Amino acid sequence: MFSKWQWLFIRFTHKLWVRAALFAVMAIVTALIAAPVERLLPEALSFQISVATIDQILDILATSMLTVTTFSLGVMVSAFTAASTGTTPRATQLVREDPITQNVLATFLGAFLFSLVGIIALNTGVYGEGGRLVLFAATLLVIGIILVAILHWIEHLSVLGRVSETTDQVEVAAANALHARVEHPHLGARCLPEDWQRPANGFDIKSESTGYICHIDIASLQETADELKLNINVLLTPGSFVFPGKPLACVEFKEKEVLNSEQEAHLINRVTSAYTTGKTRSFEQDPRFGLIVLSEIASRALSPAVNDPGTAIDVLGRAVRLFCIWRDHRVLDDDDDDESICFPSVRVPALKTSDLIEDLFMPVARDGAGLIEIQIRVQKSMAALGDMAPEAYCDVMAHYAELAVKRASQSLALEEEVEQLKAVQYKKD
Repeated sequence: MFSKWQWLFIRFTHKLWVRAALFAVMAIVTALIAAPVERLLPEALSFQISVATIDQILDILATSMLTVTTFSLGVMVSAFTAASTGTTPRATQLVREDPITQNVLATFLGAFLFSLVGIIALNTGVYGEGGRLVLFAATLLVIGIILVAILHWIEHLSVLGRVSETTDQVEVAAANALHARVEHPHLGARCLPEDWQRPANGFDIKSESTGYICHIDIASLQETADELKLNINVLLTPGSFVFPGKPLACVEFKEKEVLNSEQEAHLINRVTSAYTTGKTRSFEQDPRFGLIVLSEIASRALSPAVNDPGTAIDVLGRAVRLFCIWRDHRVLDDDDDDESICFPSVRVPALKTSDLIEDLFMPVARDGAGLIEIQIRVQKSMAALGDMAPEAYCDVMAHYAELAVKRASQSLALEEEVEQLKAVQYKKD
């Protein structure tokens, strides 16, 4: 579980310009460090390398890297457009954060700056004979790194922005979020029961911003609870939309206590600062968002303009894989002493299996209501999960399978198709 600042740092490092800037700084340092390093070289290693030789190599490197960097940026923009139009705009967040693309672009930019700084320093007489030797060795190393990056880039270009590759990235993001929630039920806190009622001494902490909850620092809430001797009931989980005045949490004092205005302001600031909101949802603490994005990919594929039921069938296969992860989830009792409870003074609502199924399966069943092949695959996917983990899925899958059949019965053109679908409908034994 990441704290707020760890999460913000991770999000910061996923930005393209951060990695490019880091590589650029490393390249500049590498080009300039040759001057002081030459003093450490033994005279036996020194041999003459002309300025013209190194200058010519660096000039070719700078020119080619500028061209390749510009070309790669154009390819990246095209990939963003392809991912947005071929899948869903929500998936472009993952395409932008693709580490291979970022590393390649950062390598090309770093090599360009290395060459540029090397040419300037070389022609201003910064390097002696030993410095030119170090610069030449560094140039050969940079050329080797560029060759590896170009080979990796050529391979990656064959899939960058493609529907299958983007869908893979969304599946991985959703799987990571589900794994994290299975490992830490309720984000490491206790479970807030569905029938929970606000206590008489409860005090609501309300949102001061508008947007989606992207991250909740449960560890910070636990520190606040320990410091002020209270329990904190989280009312909204990551992915929820908030606005000023929307209750985020309800604090419950363990002992009767009246707060003065200063203490109340301190409590509100501590709790609200544990919530990070953004303009869009994020994948890390929000498993439902990954499933929603997958369903959007399937829905776009089923639209008349695209007419690609194969992609929707592929998404249903991925759905089965993802729900194989969720079958091991636990809903802990409020008084449970499970070792996964790291923050005993904080309670968080459970993530409902029915919500996950509705997020992924039902949009596909709705948009593919008139396609028998989609409806059969929906039923078979639900049956696979119901048979695999009956304790987790039997009841809920039977419910949504019936809803899917009812919807399809009104859209399928032939009565024979309706009967065929009912024959494979998943039902509770």
